[in-house]
Amino acid sequence: MSENEKDLQEGFAWVRSQMFSSYNGVLGFYQAKACLEYARGESLLDMPCGDGTLTSALAKRFNRVVGVDASSKHLAMAREALPGAEFHEALIEEFETIERFDTITLLNILEHVVDPIQILKKAVSLLSKDGVLLVHVPNARAINRRLAVLMGTLTDCEELSPFDVQVVGHRRSYSLNSLTADIEKAGLRVSATGGVFYKSLSTPQMDWFLKNGLWEEGGFGWGRVGAEKKDWKMEFCRASYELGKLHPEDCNIIFACVTS
Repeated sequence: MSENEKDLQEGFAWVRSQMFSSYNGVLGFYQAKACLEYARGESLLDMPCGDGTLTSALAKRFNRVVGVDASSKHLAMAREALPGAEFHEALIEEFETIERFDTITLLNILEHVVDPIQILKKAVSLLSKDGVLLVHVPNARAINRRLAVLMGTLTDCEELSPFDVQVVGHRRSYSLNSLTADIEKAGLRVSATGGVFYKSLSTPQMDWFLKNGLWEEGGFGWGRVGAEKKDWKMEFCRASYELGKLHPEDCNIIFACVTS
């Protein structure tokens, strides 16, 4: 079964640094920022590391960085992006090491796996004493998905689109309630929850907006005529992150911190 699962994961087309890269680059930056607010210690285990985009954003905080991924194609990109880190090709549930880590990240993975409870238990077994496990998943109840239900393009917030299933490889969707429920089913304790990035448009629309939006005040996009000039695109992204902190249930990404 594991070989079939590895082949399946190898076959998905999704690559963070290449698909809708403008928005996913911004989202990844703020996911890393959110992780670093809760990070502990000197060592990081990132599972899965994917193409290394998020691992690279986290790496400067740690003296030791280890990544695990089932896709050889993604690992090749990760090794090129972060030559000073150590990478292992394996399914998370089959990864073995005697090393224990201060911070472990499970970013955008529980929605993909056969058994999320098994993954959570595996990750915690690799934590050092007083370590922290940071779990991020896409939010089924993000504003853009709630809008899509009202528009009729989704039947309900938990519905998986063909893109979710066939390109990205999602098996389930999560809300804050169902994420914390799975963590508790694994016998673990949630010490904090939150959200990353207030998102009102779909990912392709956000990507287009960041590339093509009216960002200059003279085009009646953002800013105030005659006021101090700023990079309004970056200000919009920063504000969306800050607003998301206040309204995690509306965000693109929701997260939980697990501590012993």
